[in-house]
Amino acid sequence: MVRSFRKKNRKGKIVGITIAVVILAALLINVIILPLTAEKSRVKELRTDFDNAYINANKTDVSAHRAGGGEAPEETLSAFKLCMENGEYKVDILEFDLHITKDGELILLHDDTLDRTSDAVEVFGKKKNKASDYTYEEIYALNMGENFVSPSGETPYKGLRGEAVPEEVRVLSLDKILTYLEKGVRPDGTLKYIIEIKDSDEKGEKAMDKLYEKMVEYNILDRTIVGTFHGDVSKYIDKKYGDKVTRSAGIAEVLGFYMSFLYGAKLGEVNYKVLQIPYKAFVWNLGTKAFIDYAHKYNIAVQYWTINDADDVKTLVKNGADAIMTDYPSMAYNEIN
Repeated sequence: MVRSFRKKNRKGKIVGITIAVVILAALLINVIILPLTAEKSRVKELRTDFDNAYINANKTDVSAHRAGGGEAPEETLSAFKLCMENGEYKVDILEFDLHITKDGELILLHDDTLDRTSDAVEVFGKKKNKASDYTYEEIYALNMGENFVSPSGETPYKGLRGEAVPEEVRVLSLDKILTYLEKGVRPDGTLKYIIEIKDSDEKGEKAMDKLYEKMVEYNILDRTIVGTFHGDVSKYIDKKYGDKVTRSAGIAEVLGFYMSFLYGAKLGEVNYKVLQIPYKAFVWNLGTKAFIDYAHKYNIAVQYWTINDADDVKTLVKNGADAIMTDYPSMAYNEIN
């Protein structure tokens, strides 16, 4: 019995070692070897007949990430005004994020909570303050520029409370910012948008429904890419809105696309038209010309976040990126133009 146990134990160890070797080999191939060999384009003939409005043949768009949150308090009117009224540089795309409030209003907010950018912890007396916990009116009382630090190290809105808080750093509703942009500073219908839904589950679905209504109302449906990190919301968009809404790829979809690229495989049918991705992720370089050419082969635009380094901007433009999302749009504009 002891001998039999030892034999089984030995076999078990061999099986375990074999599985470990296979996993290690797969990781080695997929994480290191294939990425290192993916610099050379596998696309023999570059495509030119694009019907994707977000693919730019000879130009890279400048997108203000969080409306240019490195130069003004992110996703506030002050940031949008700097992007749109500065007179020195031009923004092609505005990127911002949406959360739904307790009373069903869509507001601009990047994080899962109000804590980092505002004085919410002081005002509400607790941490982890989510937009869905409060009404729009309650959130409107906050100073959304409380913790902003300018490029020169200044904190111009720190400590302002009550009526002393300027309108330009109070929370924005989707209605308010689209009125300012589409009926105010850019009524010509040329401004493009990247809008991310931050909520998941039923809140995310409700946010999507309200966003769709506003995109139709303000006539920006064909100029807007909708993004989300939540697979359930992506499925909801595909099921309810189909081709009416242009959306970007989710995390799992980006990974699937990248594996197809690494192996030079034919990409199957997908429901997204845009990849919104980092330049580099771990050991993976997603900003090569080979990668961008592969995406363009399938009529998919490639947009990169968050590119705050001038040299990275130059490299991505050279490789054919369709858009650069940056916290410093003035920097990106100067590098591209």
